[in-house]
Amino acid sequence: MPGKSLYEKSLDLFPPVANRATHLGIVKGEGAYVWDETGRKYLDFASGVAVVNCGHNNPFVVKKAKEQMDKLVHGGHNVVYYSSYIELAEKILGYVGSDYKIYFSNSGAEANEAAIKLAKQVTRRPGIISFKHSFHGRTLATTTLTASNAKYRRNYEGLLPSVYYAEYPYAIRTGLSEEQEVARCLAQLDEIFHDLIEPEQVACMILEPVQGEGGYIVPPKSFLQALRKICDEHGILLAFDEVQTGFGRTGKIFAYEHFDVKPDIMTLAKAIANGFPLSAMVARRSLMDQWPAGTHGGTFGGNPVACAAGVAVFDLLEGGLADHAAEIGGYFKKKLESLKEKHSEILEVRGLGLMIGAEFVDKQGRPDAALVANIQKKALEKGLILLNCGVSKNVIRFIPPLIVEEDQIDQAMTIFTESVEESLLVH
Repeated sequence: MPGKSLYEKSLDLFPPVANRATHLGIVKGEGAYVWDETGRKYLDFASGVAVVNCGHNNPFVVKKAKEQMDKLVHGGHNVVYYSSYIELAEKILGYVGSDYKIYFSNSGAEANEAAIKLAKQVTRRPGIISFKHSFHGRTLATTTLTASNAKYRRNYEGLLPSVYYAEYPYAIRTGLSEEQEVARCLAQLDEIFHDLIEPEQVACMILEPVQGEGGYIVPPKSFLQALRKICDEHGILLAFDEVQTGFGRTGKIFAYEHFDVKPDIMTLAKAIANGFPLSAMVARRSLMDQWPAGTHGGTFGGNPVACAAGVAVFDLLEGGLADHAAEIGGYFKKKLESLKEKHSEILEVRGLGLMIGAEFVDKQGRPDAALVANIQKKALEKGLILLNCGVSKNVIRFIPPLIVEEDQIDQAMTIFTESVEESLLVH
C-alpha cells in the first residue's frame, strides 16, 4: 500500500488557515513547469503567485545565490553591511531614481507596514486612504488596509484606526464610460474629505497601480494622475503597492511606468528575488532622511543570499526579460480575446504584460465563481495550474513566468479553451 501523499501528511501538521489552491505535492520546478510527487508534469501559470517571474530554478539566479552562500548567509542588516545588500539597492535605485532610498524587509506585508509607518512618522498625520477591492497583506495593519474580502478581517477587529476606503475604477462592473467611472470615484474621494477626514489629516493614500486580488483591474491613466495631483495639493503621500505588479510582471519593470505617475513611496516583494524571501520599501530621499534611527527594523531583512538573487533578477529584467513579458503578453491576450468573442460568459479580458485576467459571468451577467472553480479544476486535471481572483472569485488570473514562450502559451490556451467549453456544457 502506498504511503501518504504530501497533502495527506500536511493534514496532521498544519492548521487549515492557509487556504491552498491545489492538493499538489511538488518536488521539482524548472522554467514554466513543475513536477508532482508522482512524476506528473504541470504547466505552471501561477508562478508561486507571481513570484518566480524568471522561471522556476532559473540557472542564473540559482548560480548567484549559491555563490553568495559560499561567502555569507547572514550578517544582520542592523549589525553590518555586505556587498549584495548594497548592490541590489544600487540596482533598484539606479532605475527608480537617485532621489529615492530603500529599506529591505522580508514580505510584502512587512514592506507595506514600513510604508505606513514612514508616512505617519514624517507627516505626523493619522489618516490613511486605502481603496476598495484592495489587498495589502495579512498582518493586523495590512489587514486593515485590505478591502477585498470581509473574511480576512473576521474576528480580528478592531484594527488600525483612521483608515478610510475610496472607490477604485471598475467600469465594466458599473456600466459607466471610463471618463464617468473616474469622475464617480473622484467624487466619492471628495465625500471622504468632506464627511469623514480632512485631507490635511491624511498621511498617505496607498493603492495597487493594477489591483491583484481585487480582479486584475487596470485603472485609467487619468485616475492615477488625478490622485497624484490631489496628493500634491494637500501634502498627502502617494504610495503604490507594487508587490504583485513589480519586476516585469506588467511588461515594464515597475507598473507605475505605464501611467506616467511616480509615487512618493513604493512597496516591492514577490518576484524581487525569484522565490527567496525578500521585500523592499522605496521612498523619496526627502522622506527617508526624516525616519529616525531605531523607529523601525527587523532581523532578516536584506538577507545576503536573497539580495544576491535579487541582483540576478534585475540583471535579467534589464537584459530583455521585461520586454519579452510585454511582447508575449500581447500574444497571449489576443488569444484570450479571440476566445471571449466565442463565449458571452467571458465578460472581459484585461491586463498588462503577463498580468492578465479573464472575468466570467452567468447568463444574467452576475459573477460566476462556480464556473471559474470548475474551469480551474478541469485545467488542473489536464496539467495546467491556474489561480482565481476578484472579490467574487470569478476571475481567472494568468501569471506565467516571464520566460514563457509562444508554444507554452499555445499549450495553455488549448487546455484553457477545452476547460472552458467542457465546463459550460455542464454548468
